[in-house]
Amino acid sequence: MALDYGRLMATKREGDRFRYTDRETMLYALGVGMGRDPLNEDELPYVFEKSALKTVPSMASVLARVPLLKDCGYDYSKVLHGEQRLTLHRPLPQEGELVADSRVTEAYDKGAGKGAVIYTETKVRLADGTPLFTQHSTTFARGDGGFGGPAGSGPAPHALPERKPDQTVTLETRKDQALLYRLNGDRNPLHADPALAKKVGFPAPILHGLCTYGTACRAILQSVAKYDHTKIAGFDVRFSSPVYPGESIATDLWVDGKTVSFRCRVPERDVVVINNGRCVLA
Repeated sequence: MALDYGRLMATKREGDRFRYTDRETMLYALGVGMGRDPLNEDELPYVFEKSALKTVPSMASVLARVPLLKDCGYDYSKVLHGEQRLTLHRPLPQEGELVADSRVTEAYDKGAGKGAVIYTETKVRLADGTPLFTQHSTTFARGDGGFGGPAGSGPAPHALPERKPDQTVTLETRKDQALLYRLNGDRNPLHADPALAKKVGFPAPILHGLCTYGTACRAILQSVAKYDHTKIAGFDVRFSSPVYPGESIATDLWVDGKTVSFRCRVPERDVVVINNGRCVLA
């Protein structure tokens, strides 16, 4: 089944319900590298419930996994995650019951052999109706160009300042990090199966893009936000290249008032893995 523009634009789901506990909150924090030093008293509140448990803002990306595009007709084997944008209406609670409404907002046809770009939106509220966060995601369907949709492009990416970064935060990933992070819900075997990774062109399983996203959030929490999770109100990125577990992620930061621009690099390969990043401070 191929993509159909009219059917795609009518795709939506309402009232999907999710529940998470402090277990999922701590597991996510561990999955993006919090608590590597168990004596680090700044990170311990994210992975230990002794006092009020803190939440990593980027955890929103795993709390409401709505299978919106599951049966849309694209070639799943050729799909890439292009962008992730998050607006937090209030800090994430350490546990909660959530209700999500999601829809396709835009779809563009890049032409035969050039792929399709699909934009989705998910609005999430607490069970009592209180708005919690809004999430936008961009999917690049490499094998589905020429389906008859309009040409065009979505929002322009955030422009990074032209000056040198104000600071750079380098964080290591573990060789087993993808195996840990996948327990947050994304069990795509590409992140665990060496044979499958080689079959699709990678020398080894790759780290989840959203784990790199969470690592960038951790870098800003550690530096600009001084481990105050309530200071982050928005977090947008454009994915540009995969990370292999065990590599370092260097996050270059530019701070301009309440806007923190950033990009992430893997120094070992001199490659940018996240670009056009924007963090909005509360």
